[in-house]
Amino acid sequence: MSPLSRRALLTAGAGAALSLGPTAAPAVAGSHGSSGPFGRFGSPAARLNARTLYVHPGGLGDHASVQGAVSATSGSGWTLVLAPGTYRETVSVGAASTGMTWIGASENPRDVVVVYDNAAGTTRPDGTPYGTSGSATTTVQADGFTARWITFANDFLRTDLPGNPGTQAVALKVQGDRSAFFHCRFLGHQDTLYADSMVMTAVARQYFAHCYVEGDVDFVFGRARAVFEHCHFRTLLRTDLASAPHGFVFAPSTVRANPYGFLATRCRVTSEAPDGYYKLARPWVPSSDTTAWPSLVVRGSVLGPGIDAVAPYANMRDAYPWQAQRFAEYRNTGPGAAAPVPENRPQLGPAEAGSATRSTYLDGWLPGARSDRPSDR
Repeated sequence: MSPLSRRALLTAGAGAALSLGPTAAPAVAGSHGSSGPFGRFGSPAARLNARTLYVHPGGLGDHASVQGAVSATSGSGWTLVLAPGTYRETVSVGAASTGMTWIGASENPRDVVVVYDNAAGTTRPDGTPYGTSGSATTTVQADGFTARWITFANDFLRTDLPGNPGTQAVALKVQGDRSAFFHCRFLGHQDTLYADSMVMTAVARQYFAHCYVEGDVDFVFGRARAVFEHCHFRTLLRTDLASAPHGFVFAPSTVRANPYGFLATRCRVTSEAPDGYYKLARPWVPSSDTTAWPSLVVRGSVLGPGIDAVAPYANMRDAYPWQAQRFAEYRNTGPGAAAPVPENRPQLGPAEAGSATRSTYLDGWLPGARSDRPSDR
């Protein structure tokens, strides 16, 4: 699919939008026998509780925009129920809005799309560039944030800024601790999902279950302690490049003092690009933290032929070679997991794998209520 047709689908609105790539889970809208734009999650006339707000782009809710609803809240524990629609806006959830939950009312992430098209090189009204962080369609700084059945997207295209190197365009930047995303989709190209923390000394535990993430360059990146479970990562075809590599799935920037960075378990990686055109990861050592020690474990996952099995890792800067980082795999399968050059595929031993688990990374935090934990349905 060409980049332009991808944008057309994103901007077409919720009926057509987001047939771009597989969904993380089958649609279940209507399975509860509910009707109306908010499904089984009540309505302004029948709220789930006093701290529930309803968002509808056509005016049938409390607010027509997601940011309008966020700005109307005060304190902790709010729930926003989003009706199907395409919400073209940028959204910021500040640090004070702890314990906030967003719910896609149809229980199908294709139907509820929060999207904008800023990039790092896009200029603000004052003429300065947004930068990578400022490009985010949605920014979440609050602890305890949860989203279910939402698509977070950035539909910026490199052709929008010809010749401009600022093509980083973030769909979601999440910085809070205990942030959880169930059955969500993250769509973009470069730097799609920024799993970060508020400051280098903060440990931000984040959990992504049954999610779909697509992009090309470093499209899952940051310094959070993040667990991806049963997620689907899809690498995109780059028509602007004639040869490999087209990009990198992961680019962790883990703080040296943090024993854990990114963990992908029971996931899969597929590709639109030719076989071998993508690297699994490269380390990001940012100029703001030259002591960073990037950490990534991929285990029990299926790596498709799009991953370069001969050389699955690469350097971002030669001063920080990938071999000096904390990169490892364990019991992966698929053509992209082959090891024709064993020294290029560091593997965990059984004892090391025993600590590379969701419970270890999340350190006592169990995401999701008992009645709504992620499942394979």
